[in-house]
Amino acid sequence: MSVTTEATAIRPFRIGVPEEQLAELRRRLAATRLPSRELVADRSQGVQLATVQALARFWATEHDWRACEARLNALPQFTTEIDGVEIHFIHVRSAHEDALPLIMTHGWPGSVVELLETVGPLTDPTAHGGHPEDAFHLVLPSLPGYGFSGEPTEVGWDPGRVAQAWAVLMQRLGYTRYVAQGGDVGAAVTDAIGRQAPDGLLGIHINLLVGALAIADQLSAQSEQERAALDALATFRASGFGYFLEQATRPQTIGYALLDSPIALAAWMLDHDTDSYQKISRAFLEGQPAGHLTPDRIVDNITLYWLTRTGASAARSYWENARAQALAAGHTPPGVTLPVGFTTFPGEIFRAPRTWVEKVYPSLTYYNEVDKGGHFAAWEEPELFATEIRAAFRSLR
Repeated sequence: MSVTTEATAIRPFRIGVPEEQLAELRRRLAATRLPSRELVADRSQGVQLATVQALARFWATEHDWRACEARLNALPQFTTEIDGVEIHFIHVRSAHEDALPLIMTHGWPGSVVELLETVGPLTDPTAHGGHPEDAFHLVLPSLPGYGFSGEPTEVGWDPGRVAQAWAVLMQRLGYTRYVAQGGDVGAAVTDAIGRQAPDGLLGIHINLLVGALAIADQLSAQSEQERAALDALATFRASGFGYFLEQATRPQTIGYALLDSPIALAAWMLDHDTDSYQKISRAFLEGQPAGHLTPDRIVDNITLYWLTRTGASAARSYWENARAQALAAGHTPPGVTLPVGFTTFPGEIFRAPRTWVEKVYPSLTYYNEVDKGGHFAAWEEPELFATEIRAAFRSLR
């Protein structure tokens, strides 16, 4: 076998975490030193002690990593090397012959775990209220430095480079026509692949308007919806931006805590957006999960970060994005001319009005506002999310 063939080979992958790693996790959970209770009644000082204590108890006494491991291993998983980095991905082919290939990218603090509930509805729509012509062949890669993908050993793995790797992956899988979807960091990657427009890409769907952050001073605030979105964006920048700024400027510094303490990792991952935090807190404190944001699934995702030791390498993706934006300052990026679909969920950091989406994506062909779901839309409301994906790409089949 030639070196080239070995480098581009697609290899089956199976998870098998040694028991001693799980024992070490339990030891570290038991040895956690917690801060005193916050001095306010809300989350304005950060993740609240009661939430962390409830999560820690559940993690130490009730969570079953082996169940998550079995759930992942029940799906076809693979790795392949692209541009010097080992990329892990789930690849589920639909039983429907004319299914449309779809590559879907997770974000931070998520992983492929946040997308698992969508596998059934997207690949087997007839079992979930859809039709055979709604089927997708589904590719779920782990971002470089996240989960079971390898860590980049050099700088430069910004969303644009990841997008190029995804185009290689789809080509390597034999897909000559496909669509792409993403939220959070995955939205930045999907935005980039839309601008690159590689051969075979038919269109994209996004559920977070990442482009709004770059042109906030140009956004209209005339309608009530626009003013509400601008207020939400301003609030996020003023009081919810801590994790973003730290990861964009000092990912290595926070990485020491994220790899040394599982509870520090959990608290850092929970301190994202207000809607998700409140839903996660209720799941642990009141036993009232929002959709599939259950204690088991939440801790599955945190444990994946812990066992793969990717807290720091995942944080670096924010540094890479910030660096890429700084280097591109003053240069107008190529526009997206392919069809674009966008869904705005009510619990997102901000609900992007259609006017804003059209400003970022003049080629918008599908826009919808739904009545439930938040930042982790695919995780929280997988059936609704799948319905949106089907509708956004229906005209491209």
